[in-house]
Amino acid sequence: MTERLQQALGLRFRDPGLLRLALTHRSHAFEAGGVPTNERLEFLGDAVLGVVVTDWIYHRFEEASEGRLAKVRAAAVNTHSLADIARDLDLGQEVLLGKGEEQSGGRDKDSILADTLEAVIGAVYLDQGHDAVAELVRRLFSVMLEDISRRRESLDYKTSLQEVTAGELGTLPSYLLSEKGPDHEKTFTAIVTVAGEALGTGTGRSKKEAEQAAAQVAYAVLRERFAVVSEQDGGPRGSSPGPDGGAPHEYSPNEYS
Repeated sequence: MTERLQQALGLRFRDPGLLRLALTHRSHAFEAGGVPTNERLEFLGDAVLGVVVTDWIYHRFEEASEGRLAKVRAAAVNTHSLADIARDLDLGQEVLLGKGEEQSGGRDKDSILADTLEAVIGAVYLDQGHDAVAELVRRLFSVMLEDISRRRESLDYKTSLQEVTAGELGTLPSYLLSEKGPDHEKTFTAIVTVAGEALGTGTGRSKKEAEQAAAQVAYAVLRERFAVVSEQDGGPRGSSPGPDGGAPHEYSPNEYS
């Protein structure tokens, strides 16, 4: 199981037990009689990832302001970005899950993928040290960070969406929130509507995260829609018509990056 993942990571663990621990979700640990979970490694990996990414973008983008650097870092290490990278590694196929989580599609849940990736990063740090984990993070995140740093629009998708809808349609987006799950593991879902049309749905572990995910989808939909209309009409973007009543779009991290 872990041989393929080690090849994808480009390294070999000295202690394979650390990698197995990093892949052990709490649902599996509970069903296996209370074996250790990957949550402590996730905690460590989150901190390691933050330091490495911060150091990398600080030296890579020497003229960027503190505010811009903070936005780049936040966009790179949010749940959806981490889940994208985890999917590139096919990490979902390696996670040890309980039967219930398996049946509910846990192998492709953003939260589980992101947490597991952080746990793997924590395991690499313990097993191989700072230099090795820094090299791994740079390799996994470099393309994403370069792309994020070149974006001209705000990295806060709620702000970006608001700017587009206000400028193009003379209106503002609205969000409908719902939640499910126990207090310690709530999942929030947000649906964003613009001029009465549902344009994006997103989920997250907080209301803000769900709204950002929904706004990211809606922003991409409107950006594409107005660009297409502008090309067809040969006129300025401001002359584009409003939304045409299409169906809601479900969030797909791989589709909108």
